[in-house]
Amino acid sequence: MPELPEVETIRRTLAPAVGARITSAWTSGMGLHMNRRPPRAKLQKLVGTTITGVRRHGKYLLIDTDGPYALLAHMGMTGRLRLHAAREARAPHTHVVFGLSGRSPRELRYSDPRRFGQIDVVERGKEREHPALGALGPDALEGNIDGDVLYAASRKRKQTMKAFVLDQSVIAGMGNIYASEALWRAQVRPTKRARLLTRAQATALADAIHEVIAKSLDNGGTTLADFVAADGAVGENADHLWVYDRAGQPCPRCEAIIKRAVHQGRATYYCPTCQTA
Repeated sequence: MPELPEVETIRRTLAPAVGARITSAWTSGMGLHMNRRPPRAKLQKLVGTTITGVRRHGKYLLIDTDGPYALLAHMGMTGRLRLHAAREARAPHTHVVFGLSGRSPRELRYSDPRRFGQIDVVERGKEREHPALGALGPDALEGNIDGDVLYAASRKRKQTMKAFVLDQSVIAGMGNIYASEALWRAQVRPTKRARLLTRAQATALADAIHEVIAKSLDNGGTTLADFVAADGAVGENADHLWVYDRAGQPCPRCEAIIKRAVHQGRATYYCPTCQTA
């Protein structure tokens, strides 16, 4: 699933769409997991408006217009939001298409083979009233995530640290890859109970979260299977991961063998030696 660095990369590479007028809206009529069908009537409200900017909160994108509405998009597991020349053939599993004005007509296309994503329209200024956005905590990149915030949030929580970092109401945007990376960097065992997190560990974890996100953004995100930016470029951060998908390899810090475990149905990678319990 695309996580914060991947969605932020999409946001940045959608910059060429800013200033374009939306000339049409089309849907396949097929349902998506997070909403049964992209709402055609609401999507039509965007036609005739001009794209004024692209924002992000956590793993959600918001494409603003000069009208009263914005487009809300979540990539789910296999979603792609890309700019194409209008003459290009549409890829299989394309479910939403917006025509864009310009000297060379383009289209903004959302495709999603597994259809686990979300496309919706929200009223500008009332975005946080949308159920998907209202439950989100501070953004891992833009929010004030520091040791004090994480320490305070972890009190009385019985969940593991892996679950804590993945909790979108605590830190919006973190996902499975970067949770493993940040916990390794902070030397915190994924199975440690959140309520036992020390202040020093909370500070180290906050620093680690910022570091792993910045590193991934520098490398254009992590492409393991499906992720591409809005311009079609793949991310190169997979070559720079410390522990994720590195089971059986030596820890970059202490050279112990990296382990793989499954926590709450998700693969977790960690060093049994230098990530303290």
